Amino acid sequence: MLVLPAAIMVHLAPFAPLFTRPTWRHIPLLVAGAILAPGRRMVSSILRVTGHGDDAAFTTYHRVLNRAVWSSLAASRILLGLLIAAFAPEGPLVLGIDETLERRRGPKVAAAGLYRDPVRSSHEYFVKVRALRWVCLTLLVPLPWAKRTWALPFLTALAPSERYAASRGLRHKTITDWARQMVRIVQRWCPSRRLVVVGDTSYAVLEFLAATRSVATIVTRLRLDARLFTPPPPRAPKQTGRPRLVGNRLPTLATRLSDPATCWTPLTIPLWYGTTNRTIEIVSETAIWYSTGLPPVPVRWVLIRDPAGTFPAQALLCTDLDAAPAQIVAWFVLRWQMEPTFHAVRAHLGVETGRGWSEKTIRRTTPALLGLFSFVTLVAHVHWSRGEPLVRSAAWYHKTEPTFVDALAVVRRSLWQGFQTSPSTDDPRILPRALADRLCEMLCYAA
Repeated sequence: MLVLPAAIMVHLAPFAPLFTRPTWRHIPLLVAGAILAPGRRMVSSILRVTGHGDDAAFTTYHRVLNRAVWSSLAASRILLGLLIAAFAPEGPLVLGIDETLERRRGPKVAAAGLYRDPVRSSHEYFVKVRALRWVCLTLLVPLPWAKRTWALPFLTALAPSERYAASRGLRHKTITDWARQMVRIVQRWCPSRRLVVVGDTSYAVLEFLAATRSVATIVTRLRLDARLFTPPPPRAPKQTGRPRLVGNRLPTLATRLSDPATCWTPLTIPLWYGTTNRTIEIVSETAIWYSTGLPPVPVRWVLIRDPAGTFPAQALLCTDLDAAPAQIVAWFVLRWQMEPTFHAVRAHLGVETGRGWSEKTIRRTTPALLGLFSFVTLVAHVHWSRGEPLVRSAAWYHKTEPTFVDALAVVRRSLWQGFQTSPSTDDPRILPRALADRLCEMLCYAA
């Protein structure tokens, strides 16, 4: 079995009980290869970069993904525990939930469907793409050395299309069905911690809010034309009939927005979508959001407008009625950190470059690569806590805060240095010929 540096093994060792002893022997090599390999993250590229390109038993490494018995859900629980211990030992756990597309071709990728491409589409053009749809749950935590919040993925579920479910005689589960299950799973893993889940408009669904408000605080957008009501009046003595669910209808938020009598409160947000100390105006109240045939949900809504008029007015909701409006806005702004994470796993960890087509391989590979983002962050945190240099700068580029590229470089450097064989720091470092050839080959074939 490949022996990795201590900073990596201390975070990899907790996953050992998930695997049988023969399977575990291959895990360090696969993890190291996935970190070191440039470009595509296929098992073949992992074997090449680790010097096992001539291994005749290469199919053994493929079986870790398509045949071996181990649970991705159990691995997610261990990863979350490591993240909480390192970055969020106390206080509420702020989770971001969003879906991302993995573009895949080929008739054997059965779970792929046709979806709207959020990157290439606009208000004028609708672009479809064949892809796998994943629902990802991330831990939103501030990192002391990054001086900002990072979104660390730990739980990812494949959400196939309705056509895929119908072709196999399965019940179709919507995005919010998967989200409800994922939130309740995390609540069972961390029963003593308060959960705050931040999502976009896709999760502003009454069934989802009603099913999760008892175990987590949900923060998401709210439509300006949502039907809001006052609480139901108390029942009169000896009153018969079904009790009322809601009271009187309230004006819509669009009406409140255009009403000159609305009293706006200025609020300065330390971080607002790439800018600092942004001043906005808000108004907030509590109400019951209700639609006929659906469960009523008490919410605190926050209506936001920009005094400078640079962005359109929007509304947020929170299922915690006692939450402060400033805190609700601060929670929601953290949701944007998931987009840099999704970009990083595509650009630097090879998501969308895999070629596995078996269903078990598909369901395991992408969640593993998303989890690798968090794993690399954990290992880099160990190195940077020791005072090692954070970023690479140049005369033409004065970079002060590290990004994931720097974290990945630190972990890669520790792996390559671990392959050197000098016995002490006093001796000159001798690079083995095989390692030098491997590094040259990797650079020559890098994309």
